Amino acid sequence: MLYYFFRFLEQYDIPGARMWMYISFRALLTLILSLIISAWFGEKFIKFMKRRNISETARDASIDPFGEKKKGVPTMGGIIIAVSILIPVLLLGRMRNIYLLLMIGTTVWLGFLGFLDDYIKIFRKNKEGLKGKYKIVGQVSIGLIVGLVLWASPDAIIRENITTEKLGTAMVVTHKSEPVKSLKTTIPFVKNHNLDYSEIMSFCGKNKNAFGWILFVFMTILVVTAVSNGANLNDGMDGMCAGNAAVIGVALGILSYVSSHIEFASYLNIMYIPGSQELVVFLCAFIGAMIGFLWYNAYPAQIFMGDTGSLMIGGIIGVGAIIIHKELLLPILCGIFFVESLSVIIQTQVFKLYKRKNKRVRVFRATPIHDNFRKLDSQLDATSHYIFKGWPQRQFHESKITVRFWITTIILAALTIITLKIR
Repeated sequence: MLYYFFRFLEQYDIPGARMWMYISFRALLTLILSLIISAWFGEKFIKFMKRRNISETARDASIDPFGEKKKGVPTMGGIIIAVSILIPVLLLGRMRNIYLLLMIGTTVWLGFLGFLDDYIKIFRKNKEGLKGKYKIVGQVSIGLIVGLVLWASPDAIIRENITTEKLGTAMVVTHKSEPVKSLKTTIPFVKNHNLDYSEIMSFCGKNKNAFGWILFVFMTILVVTAVSNGANLNDGMDGMCAGNAAVIGVALGILSYVSSHIEFASYLNIMYIPGSQELVVFLCAFIGAMIGFLWYNAYPAQIFMGDTGSLMIGGIIGVGAIIIHKELLLPILCGIFFVESLSVIIQTQVFKLYKRKNKRVRVFRATPIHDNFRKLDSQLDATSHYIFKGWPQRQFHESKITVRFWITTIILAALTIITLKIR
């Protein structure tokens, strides 16, 4: 809103009005405003939730040894995150931008889905929350919508990096002069850096482009669902998910900025995506909301984000990566989320496999994997055999686990950006 107001004032030569055309100014202003809103509104929200006694119940000590201390801590803190993102974006973003609209839609959709889950847990006294199948339907639905909009919208276009010529010892990357609809995406560790979904479907002959778009929509659904669930699983310790998400947001913000700048895109030999600079504004609001939320969520937490926050966070990350054609970098960038999900899948499948043989076998002490580091031998099921029972050899405090997971995510974020130059 303010963007259009100040652009209107430009014609009257109002001092400072032209600053609003610079993405760096709006992005940093968005980050600051998001931090302020998160800090101010967070305090009010926590007091409100405490007055209404809307709080976390004591957690199972076999899962969380520190769970008793968390009894009475308010939850549904994802509302703080949503408000801290949406208000700055609505004020400072260009609301006609298709990418910004998709990010806002994802935030509202998955935030509401998570809110329903938290509402059922707290007010209906059902610890299972929203049934898993309904969560999956909600995640698949937003993934389908995003994929179809990117396919149908004339504004979702790119300029492909197609020509690399040697001039002496230097490499020069050029982009197509006209923006086009494209099924290409960035892939790490290969020379030409691009993977075309339509080429994967080349066995479909002349219909390969149509089936390429079907594959793209399917990938969008898969990415949004997987990252959203990964973030949800990662939200198990004070500050864990918010800190990891902030780091991932910074990396995505950098990738969005270089994708929206044709000179940087040429230097890094990646696609130039007109309009993706508005994604930088959104991601700065996202980063500010995460950091501001950590003010209250870092150990010992004064509030938990709940599914309202974690499902929304994963969806934002997944859709953001899809928009800038960097979804195949997510296994590296979101490595923590990936490992958390993988540990649950391995634990579940191995247990089911041996259960058919009337044996109780588990791979880890507990999953998601962060729980494995805080569970004592005395808390293990005596009737089960644990493959990695001796790892780790001692219990870690959750604050140490959280910080080490943050450090790992920082390393993975740096590696993700480095892959753009490793060919």
